[in-house]
Amino acid sequence: MAEKNVIYGVNGPVVTVKDTADFSMQEMVYVGNDGLIGEVIGITSKFTTIQVYEVTTSVRPGEPVKGTGMPMSVELGPGIISNIFDGIERPLKAIEQATGPFIGRGCNIPALDPDREWQVTVLIKPGDRLGGGDVYAECPETPLITHRLMLPPNLSGEIVSAKPSGKYKVSDTIAQLKDQKGHIHKLTLSQRWPIRIPRPVAERLPCSIPLITGQRVIDSLLPIAKGGTAAIPGGFGTGKTMTQHQFAKWSDADIIVYIGCGERGNEMSQVLEEFSELIDPKSGRPLTDRTVLIANTSNMPVAAREASIYTGITLAEYYRDMGYHVAIMADSTSRWAEALREISGRLEEMPAEEGFPAYLPSRLSEFYERAGYMKTLNGKEGSVTVIGAVSPQGSDFSEPVTQNTKRFTRCFWALDKSLAYERHYPAINWMTSYSEYVTDLAEWYEKNVSKDFLSCRAQINSLLQEESNLMEIVKLIGADVLPDDQKLVIEIARVIRLGFLQQNAYHKEDTYVPMQKQLKMMQVILHLYNRARQLVSASIPISRVAEAGLFDKLIRIKYDVPNDKLSELDGYIKYIDDTIAGLTA
Repeated sequence: MAEKNVIYGVNGPVVTVKDTADFSMQEMVYVGNDGLIGEVIGITSKFTTIQVYEVTTSVRPGEPVKGTGMPMSVELGPGIISNIFDGIERPLKAIEQATGPFIGRGCNIPALDPDREWQVTVLIKPGDRLGGGDVYAECPETPLITHRLMLPPNLSGEIVSAKPSGKYKVSDTIAQLKDQKGHIHKLTLSQRWPIRIPRPVAERLPCSIPLITGQRVIDSLLPIAKGGTAAIPGGFGTGKTMTQHQFAKWSDADIIVYIGCGERGNEMSQVLEEFSELIDPKSGRPLTDRTVLIANTSNMPVAAREASIYTGITLAEYYRDMGYHVAIMADSTSRWAEALREISGRLEEMPAEEGFPAYLPSRLSEFYERAGYMKTLNGKEGSVTVIGAVSPQGSDFSEPVTQNTKRFTRCFWALDKSLAYERHYPAINWMTSYSEYVTDLAEWYEKNVSKDFLSCRAQINSLLQEESNLMEIVKLIGADVLPDDQKLVIEIARVIRLGFLQQNAYHKEDTYVPMQKQLKMMQVILHLYNRARQLVSASIPISRVAEAGLFDKLIRIKYDVPNDKLSELDGYIKYIDDTIAGLTA
């Protein structure tokens, strides 16, 4: 008799099984003699379609397909932080030790080290009643992160036994819980969760606290809130990865999840090396003590690339539920969308714009909607902030991935090729970028920075907009024919661009700038503008202000004034007043 549940056809990462009703939608399965990991993505009366997350070379019809009875899931527990995973949460360091520098086929290595012991503090005793999400134990995962072991969200009941605090492995049972039906559940240091299902929360809260990055163009002009979403579109060489590195290093998120989704292998290896060398400026510890890296390079199986961003955001939600603020960097969602397109083509689905599947917008929205500032099931507050890089071909922002991403993100940081070629970093074009979080964050700025902050920001924006309009005229007829008040706008806008928006990631005073210094810098620039405008109205030529060196002196503020000596900026205001008084004498 012919064996049941065998491969009928293979088309790249897509495998079909004929005449079976044994599998369910989105079930995780093992495909072929090597036990390749796959997921059921389509079921008809005749065929079951599976996408395989590993290379299907040498797989042939007739090989067995075995179901697991559970959806594609990740293992959650201590040992995630500072680890490097592939797109389906297989630990790359452990795989290298087992199979060498190349990932072996059917390499089923546990995500969390089963032999490592953790110092666990048990917080419960027999008789305690627990609900979904309640914390029953803690252990120090890294010197910076305390791992809180939580009851799975869909479980509740009474503790019937609990072990004392001590050293345990991830698979050890530290307590037993009896649910309402009388079933006994063993509580270990780990749990599993399906990657395509958002983890439940008690309440979604407003995004009213900014994610401080120390990057002036973002914090002052184009802010993002904790729990917010942002897109960084940009062509090749415009600095998407560099911008995300600055985020990872300096943003005030507790944990960083970095997903290298379909990026070039040499670039990804450079990222991994750099991350391992970076020192967290807030703690002095290696940055990897609060970082999770997911590496899925362009030469890895395309289906695993599609799963990688779901794996990453599930890990982020898990730490959010502990009460941490997590920032997730997806670099880049364009490669992820290309994986969708390739699988869709192999499934012979009707293509939509530029060959992408018709469900591209809904998949993007599913991903970005999992961001948010939440009240967790255990009463804590946590957030997941999603920053997705987009790599439009030829820097064409009208292509489908960029346009659909704009629909679901409230921050748009458009990287400009011409700015990058001018070595203006971050190369965020302030005229084509926007942030919809400014009004949501207004109250926080007033309480924690200054009541003047938003008015200064509005004036800086206005001057940049005015300069953009004037430069259209200058291109046609030159700057010499402009009246002095318009020449002043161009000079002040140059100070804003070079002295405020441009930032040097390798200068110790300029790589990260606190909010108070950002405000003071804006105030000094605007003070010069207002005093110079008085000179212009008194018919004193603007060239005399330029000759006095005031504009160039303000451009150097970012280097000359240390971040811990902001009082020196008050001296600049006096210097401006004294210099202009000398010009009017």
